[in-house]
Amino acid sequence: MGISARELAAATPATRDRYIDLLRVASLGVVVLGHWLMAVVGADGQVGNLLAVVPELQVVTWGLQVMPVFFFVGGFSHALAYRSRPRYAAFLRARLQRLLRPTMVFIGVWGAVALTVQLVGGDGGPTGVALRLVAQPLWFIGIYLAMVALTPPLLGLHERYGWGAFAGLVGGAVAVDALRFAAGVPFVEFLNFAFVWLAVHQLGFLRADGKIRRPGALAATGLLGAGLLVALGPYPLSMVGMPGEKVSNMAPPTLALLFHGLWLVGAVELLRGPGSRFVARAGVWHKVVAANGIAMTAFLWHLTAMLGVYGGMLALDVPLPVPATAAWWLHVPLRIAVAILLTAVLVAVFRRFEQPAPTVPAAETGGPSPASGPGDAPHTALAAIGVTLALLGVLGLSMTGFGGLLEGHAATLIAVRITAPAAVAMALAGWLLVERAGRPGRAGPGDPTGRVGRAARAEG
Repeated sequence: MGISARELAAATPATRDRYIDLLRVASLGVVVLGHWLMAVVGADGQVGNLLAVVPELQVVTWGLQVMPVFFFVGGFSHALAYRSRPRYAAFLRARLQRLLRPTMVFIGVWGAVALTVQLVGGDGGPTGVALRLVAQPLWFIGIYLAMVALTPPLLGLHERYGWGAFAGLVGGAVAVDALRFAAGVPFVEFLNFAFVWLAVHQLGFLRADGKIRRPGALAATGLLGAGLLVALGPYPLSMVGMPGEKVSNMAPPTLALLFHGLWLVGAVELLRGPGSRFVARAGVWHKVVAANGIAMTAFLWHLTAMLGVYGGMLALDVPLPVPATAAWWLHVPLRIAVAILLTAVLVAVFRRFEQPAPTVPAAETGGPSPASGPGDAPHTALAAIGVTLALLGVLGLSMTGFGGLLEGHAATLIAVRITAPAAVAMALAGWLLVERAGRPGRAGPGDPTGRVGRAARAEG
C-alpha cells in the first residue's frame, strides 16, 4: 500500500526547498488552464485558437506562457538528484520512471483508440482532429527527456564555468537566430530547441548553487530584451505558437522566448520569500504534495478531457457560441469545470502509473551511491541509446498525432520524415532500454552484490 500525500507531507525534511515544488505544480497548472481557455471549437468541429480570434489577448502570453518556469525547476531538481546519484543509468531510470511510465500508458491507450477508430472508418472530421491534437503535449515530454539525458555533461560545465556555461548557451541561441533571420540558413533554427530550453534549464543549476543573487536584474534584463526583440525584430508578440504565422516564438524557440524565460525566472525568484512562507503552511504543503503526485498524469490527459467536453457538446447538439462573444465567455467557467471533472476521473484511473516503484531505504547503503566507473560503461551506453530513442519517438509522435497509424502517417521531425508507427516503436523501445540499463540490483565497481544499485533512487 502506498504512502498517502498527508504522510509524505508530514515526513518532509525541513531542508527541502518547498517553493520549488510549488513552482512545479503552479506552472503545470497554468499551462493546463491556458490550453483549456485558448481552445475554441466551431459548430463544424474545427479547433481554433482564441488568441487568433482576439489578437489583442496575445499579450497575456507574457504572463501565462510559464513552461520556462517548469524547465527551470527541472534544472534545480536534476542537479540535486544527479549529485546524490552520479551513476548515469540509475539516474536516468530514477528520474524518468514517473515521466515515461505514464507517458507510455497514454500512448498505448490512445494508440489502441486510434486503431479501433480507423478500423471502423471513423477517423475523419472532428475525430481526426482530436487524434492529432491530443498528442501535441508530448513535445514537452520529449524536451524534458533531453534535459534529463544531458544533465551530467551540462552540470559538469556549470560546476566548472558557472554563469559562463549559461552564457555559452545564450550565445548559441543568438548565433542560431542570426543565421536564421540574417543569413537565411535552412534548418538551423531547430538547434534552438536545445540552446533556448537548455539555457533555461541551466538557470536551475545556478539556482541550486545559490548563484542567482540579483533576480530583479535578471527579470528586468529578460523583459527589456524580449520587448526590444518583439518591437524591432522579426519576432511575434505571442509567446505561444499561433496558427498560420510565419515565425513562431515557440516552435522552434527563439531568442525572444529565451529572454521571456529570463524575466519569468527572475520574477518567480523575486517572489521566493513570500512563496516559501505560503507553502510552509501545513495545509498548503499537503495540497502541493498531493498535486505533485498526479501532475504528470493530469498534464498528459488534460487535452483528452477538453476534447471530451467539446465532443460531448457536439454529440448532444448543444449550441456552441461564436468564439470570444459574450455568450462564449459566459460558457467558459462551465466548460472548465466539466474539464476539471473529466480530468479528475482520468487521473483516478491512470494515476497508479505515476507512482514511484518501492525502494530500499537509503540507510541500508550508508549514503549516496558512488560515481560511475569503467564497469558502468555498458549500462551508460544502453541508457543513452534508450533515452535518445524515447525522446525522438515522443517528439515524433507529437508531430504525427495518433491518426493514420495503419497507413504509417508521417510528419517532419526537424529535417527527417518519421511515421507514427515508427515513433511509437522508438518511444517504447527507448523506455524499455532505460528501464533495463538502470534496473536496481546491477552491480558496479566496488559493489559486487549490487546493494548500492538496489537503493539508488532519485529524490522528488
